[in-house]
Amino acid sequence: MRIVFMGTPDFAVPSLKLLLEQQYNVVAVVTQPDRPKGRKKTLTPPPVKEAALSFGLPVLQPERMRSADAVAAIAELSPDLIVTAAYGQILPKALLDIPRLGCINVHGSLLPKYRGGAPIQRSIINGEASTGVTIMYMAEGLDTGDMISVVELPITDEDTSGTMFEKLSLAGAELLGQTLPAIISGEAKSVPQQDELATYAPNLNREDERIDWTKSARAIFNQVRGLSPMAGAFTSLNGEVFKVWQCSVPVDGASGNTAASPGTVIAADNNGIRVQTGAGALVLKVIQPAGKRAMDAADWLKGARLETGTRLGDGGAV
Repeated sequence: MRIVFMGTPDFAVPSLKLLLEQQYNVVAVVTQPDRPKGRKKTLTPPPVKEAALSFGLPVLQPERMRSADAVAAIAELSPDLIVTAAYGQILPKALLDIPRLGCINVHGSLLPKYRGGAPIQRSIINGEASTGVTIMYMAEGLDTGDMISVVELPITDEDTSGTMFEKLSLAGAELLGQTLPAIISGEAKSVPQQDELATYAPNLNREDERIDWTKSARAIFNQVRGLSPMAGAFTSLNGEVFKVWQCSVPVDGASGNTAASPGTVIAADNNGIRVQTGAGALVLKVIQPAGKRAMDAADWLKGARLETGTRLGDGGAV
């Protein structure tokens, strides 16, 4: 058995490690090119590359997997099976046709819901009560292939994208280990997806991160959790970016101050910054003012003046 593994972020690392721990013959790892990262734009390898090199595996980093050279490089490896997990590019048919056992993908959602590049974040943002991992045969479309196995996990109010990425990456690796023997023996049973039930999870953009205070407190609470600890949700204060990393929906007086406009600060004290939303109040717990590090809202209030009645999201340039 010759396996080529394709993946890029931390989510994919446990699946790669599982293959090696179970002594599968991983002949090469394919990942995205190194990218500039941080304020200094330091060229940084993806986590899967770092893991692969630590195990002494050959690494390929084509800029475009659809290029003839990239496909030819994979064909030269003569893989029996290609395993992908959050690789980040759609694979062309010419590549899908190479391995005799096909290509399988470890996808972080309960397909056919949340096809696309940001299924974990959007599951939380949309307030789903659960999500999971689907192992599927890859097809030409976007996460449209037949499903082989599934595992479901709950999403709690304490979960963020960060915690769910970790939980799902481990669950996906375990499911991969359970599923591979049947795939290799030819005994794996797969079922087509019900396309009429499909929903999509496109990659997040800047507008997805902007807080709309006319939405309900619960919706904003889910948005903040879904964007943490990656990009973070943001609003504006005095025309400058004001990020929110952690918040809560208070049990007491959930309706807030219905006389206040959405985005209005209705209390600022040791409990945090309470803001009126379109439905209910939201308490900001961990914030990041422009030019500063993330900090407890209560600590920031000790040295900052934030008067009741101040409007967040005031339309200033952000």
